[in-house]
Amino acid sequence: MTKPNRGVALVTGASTGIGRATAKALQIAGFRVFGTSRRAVAKRSDGVIMLTCDVTDEASVAKLVDEVLARAGRIDLLVNNAGMGLLGGAEESSTAQARALFDVNVFGVLRVTNAILPVMRRQGKGRIINMSSILGLIPSPFNALYASTKHAIEGYSESLDHELRTLGIRVTLVEPSATRTSFEENITRPDRLLPVYDSVRQRMEALMRKLVEGGDAPEIVANTVVKAATDATPRRRYTAGKQAGQVRFLRRFLPESMVDKSLRKFSQLPV
Repeated sequence: MTKPNRGVALVTGASTGIGRATAKALQIAGFRVFGTSRRAVAKRSDGVIMLTCDVTDEASVAKLVDEVLARAGRIDLLVNNAGMGLLGGAEESSTAQARALFDVNVFGVLRVTNAILPVMRRQGKGRIINMSSILGLIPSPFNALYASTKHAIEGYSESLDHELRTLGIRVTLVEPSATRTSFEENITRPDRLLPVYDSVRQRMEALMRKLVEGGDAPEIVANTVVKAATDATPRRRYTAGKQAGQVRFLRRFLPESMVDKSLRKFSQLPV
């Protein structure tokens, strides 16, 4: 059976985890897929073409877009997946560390999006999928800075979609919950640890590690991205996995006080 030709997709942060699974799923779905990593990686056997790109570097992003256009002539789908985590008390991170986190998770998305929008405008069509998180919907103690980046992506994406819709371009969000990826590779520790937070930080780290180990497979998130990429009329946001859907429902319909108590209980904090 011949696969449909769905156009050209670009997935940032595609060397491991969710990004790798997403690139593969899009390729199977009929996209010609280019993936990115900060460092050169071995050639993939699944048909995904890997290119190097540092989303914190304007020149690197511009070079990436030029290379994809030189090879494929167009870009129909952008999946902004590159990102990093940070676990610790908000007070424990310096301004420089917070800025570095936002430079990848927020401004990295802006850089790649801004570089690709002229291409999509010329084409008169395109779709952008920004990888958010359930932490873009709810507060998360000891994830304050990371959650802030995802809240920023939520507001940016919704607003941008309204700006671009009349140009034939849609922007949508995918919101995973805990996903079985390499915890150590994707998490950063604070750069100025404070003893007052030691015990609860260690407890939160153990909880997060347990959530990741028991989380959804990256393929669940990848399949959600494919749905968001191929729906004729895309929704504003897609939750990926059962837990993410439950969190979104609770946040939307439960009183704030109940959400607050549930969150503190879940986080093993005094109610």
